[in-house]
Amino acid sequence: MKIKTLLKSSLTLVFAASLMTACSSGDEADVAEVEEVLEEAVPNTLTAQEVEDGWELLFDGESTDGWRSYNGEAFPEGGWVIEDGALRVIGTGMGEAGGEGGDIIYDEMFQNFHLKLEWKVSEGGNSGIFYLAQEMENTPIWQSAPEMQILDNERHPDAMLGVDGNRMAGSLYDLIPAVPQNFRGAGEWNQAEVLVYRGTVVHFQNGAPVVEYHLGTPAWEEMIANSKFQPYDFFGKNQPGYIGLQDHGDDVWFRNIKIQIRE
Repeated sequence: MKIKTLLKSSLTLVFAASLMTACSSGDEADVAEVEEVLEEAVPNTLTAQEVEDGWELLFDGESTDGWRSYNGEAFPEGGWVIEDGALRVIGTGMGEAGGEGGDIIYDEMFQNFHLKLEWKVSEGGNSGIFYLAQEMENTPIWQSAPEMQILDNERHPDAMLGVDGNRMAGSLYDLIPAVPQNFRGAGEWNQAEVLVYRGTVVHFQNGAPVVEYHLGTPAWEEMIANSKFQPYDFFGKNQPGYIGLQDHGDDVWFRNIKIQIRE
C-alpha cells in the first residue's frame, strides 16, 4: 500500500506541474479551472508534504486492504462496496435494523493520532466514525468507542433528539454538540478530522474545530456518568483502539482516509 501511495503522489505532482505549465500564461480564470481539476483528480492520494510529514493512507480507493468486519477476520462479503474511489455502505432503506454488512474497522490500533477523511451521506442517512474502539465478543463497537456523528441534519430525526444538537453531524454522538454546525448537506462531500493526543480529543468538520474534550478528566467522567454510556466501564478510555466506520443501514460514502501518528 505504501508503494502504491508514493507512486500516486508522484503522478499527482507530475500532473499538477503539467497543468500549471499549460496555463502559466493564462488569466485567473485559467488558474481557477486548473485548481478545480486538481482537486477532483487526486482522491485517495498523499501530497509530497504529507508523505514527508508521516501521513499514511488507510484506503487507496481500489482495495479493502487493512479493513475487516468488527469482530470478524475478513471484509464483509456484502453491504459494503468500492464505488468510484470510495468505500460505500449500501443502504437497505431500513435504517439501523437493516444494515447488511455491519461495522468495519481498520486492523491496527492507534492511540495518539490525527485522522482525516471525507464522507458523503444520502438523504435521511445516518452513520458514524468510531475511534479508540475495543474489540470484545458479543459487544457492539459503540459501547467502547467514542463516535463522530455522520448525519443528514435536515431529514434524520436524530438531529432533533439528544441535547442541544449533540446527535448532529460532527458531534461526539449523544454527548457534545458540534459548534459551529457546518454540515454541507446530503449528497455533498464533508471533511472530517479526529485528533487524539494524550487524552485530548478534537473533532474538525469542514475545516473548523467543532468539538473538544479531555479523556479521563473529572468533567469527562461526570459527563459519562450522566449518559447512556455509564454502564460501560470500557467506554472512551485513553488507550490504543481501532478506527471504525458504521453501517447504520443507510447509503454513506468514505474516501481520502489517512492518518498521521502523533507520538
